[in-house]
Amino acid sequence: MFQPTKPEALRIAPTLDKLSRPLRDLRISVTDRCNFRCGYCMPREIFGPGHQFLPRTMVLSYEEIARLAGIFALLGVVKIRLTGGEPLLRRDLETLIAKLALIRGIDDLSLTTNGSLLDASKARALKAAGLGRVTVSLDALDDRTFASMSDSQLPVSRVLDAIVAAHDAGLTPVKVNMVVRRGINDSCVIPMAAHFRNTGVIVRFIEYMDVGQSNGWRLEEVVSARSIIEQLQSQWPMQPLAARYPGEVANTWRYLDGAGEIGVIASVTQPFCGNCNRARLSSDGKLFTCLFAANGLDLRALLRAGCDDGILVEAIHSGWLQREDRYSELRTRVSKPDSKIEMSYIGG
Repeated sequence: MFQPTKPEALRIAPTLDKLSRPLRDLRISVTDRCNFRCGYCMPREIFGPGHQFLPRTMVLSYEEIARLAGIFALLGVVKIRLTGGEPLLRRDLETLIAKLALIRGIDDLSLTTNGSLLDASKARALKAAGLGRVTVSLDALDDRTFASMSDSQLPVSRVLDAIVAAHDAGLTPVKVNMVVRRGINDSCVIPMAAHFRNTGVIVRFIEYMDVGQSNGWRLEEVVSARSIIEQLQSQWPMQPLAARYPGEVANTWRYLDGAGEIGVIASVTQPFCGNCNRARLSSDGKLFTCLFAANGLDLRALLRAGCDDGILVEAIHSGWLQREDRYSELRTRVSKPDSKIEMSYIGG
């Protein structure tokens, strides 16, 4: 279990930013590599064969990640999600999960994956290591549309098998994230919801976002959460549910016939910056305080310089205290930043 070297030097939660938002949720990118080339994240024309990914020596080791995660927990983090890139491309991820599962105060440990490498054996191993639940990205149910969104040749059946494997292993509730992009997969909303009704799997429909610099985002390609809900309600009566915890990003709706629930994430049309409590740790150890940030605090440099835990606590604490990010709320009122970090690097 994580043990601070100098407990008397450490600050303890709550850790509030300039807008009084607490630090509660940590997204950890374990790799910047992915085997898909989704147009909204890693378009092939930018991330092609010549793209230079991070050298192995620049990527945080599992020991370094676990040490930082322990310090984040001291500052109030209770939820950790492992992301990428595609996190299951990182070898022996169970080793990291086992370390994170031992950190005092972390009560929600999850992983987001495209499902391509998640089979029954892997799902059981992840569960045994201490992983709580899994979210699988799936943007369509038919192979043609799925290939258009993911720019991969993986059949949808493989991803559906991964969802079943996660459910059977107890990595529940399994969630399915569907990014909805007008003119490409917006006709798939009803089929996606229909497929997962009565299964216990929660589909979350996500507005197409202007993350990074390379996805060619245009506002007219956004299908609003309101429109998505109207589509769904035309088929099945639903009612909204109250947020389950502070900072929940998805608006959740329950089918009135008892077939389960869905979520919508409306970061473009209904920004939730005011409740955002997420920090993001890139695979090379930089702390970002917003998904749309351009710069991060280099924690890897402090780690490898031999800094003790007290210094790391002060660095993270100070970084969060200075946070005033609310890009989504200001999107239409201010000029766009000159550069934004790519989602494949920082994690979704």
